Amino acid sequence: MIQSKTDYLYYLECDKIALRKTANQPRYKHDIIWTFERLLRKCEYYENCKKGIISRLVGKFLKLRYVNLSQRLGFSIGFNTCGPGLCLEHYGNIIINQNAKIGANCRIIGGAVIGATEDDKVPTIGNNVFIGFGAAIIGDIEIADGVAIGANAVVTKSITTPNVTVGGIPARMISQNGSKKYITK
Repeated sequence: MIQSKTDYLYYLECDKIALRKTANQPRYKHDIIWTFERLLRKCEYYENCKKGIISRLVGKFLKLRYVNLSQRLGFSIGFNTCGPGLCLEHYGNIIINQNAKIGANCRIIGGAVIGATEDDKVPTIGNNVFIGFGAAIIGDIEIADGVAIGANAVVTKSITTPNVTVGGIPARMISQNGSKKYITK
């Protein structure tokens, strides 16, 4: 969670590396996902760190831009849910519950759902996790570090073994290979 300007800049740099970007700023209309992630981090920074009246007004404006861009891209991601190094590979239908916790260097392909069965029963996802297209991670479960979740997998039970690949409905271990070939650290 972003607690200072230093944290904010660190998160921005980690996200840039995870998205494999080399430029200093997103290109207009070409780097729309990078623009979204930068706006997400800025909203988190203003929500967590800025308390003045002017900052609140700026924060409201940023949230309005964030909501508009979220709707355009098909993302529904709550603030303070994702650690540094987030990589959203494709836009379209990525839903992350606002109470979920995702570790550093998570790569999410389009169509993924990280949801809750009840308000307080949300997933906790470790570091260096790859989530494939159409995967659903639902309920009060934990995903260990380095796990790769295959396309269209439905994960309803905790995966406590690190560095494995899971897939299927319901998800089960299908390989001892983890996510390291999919993640940029």
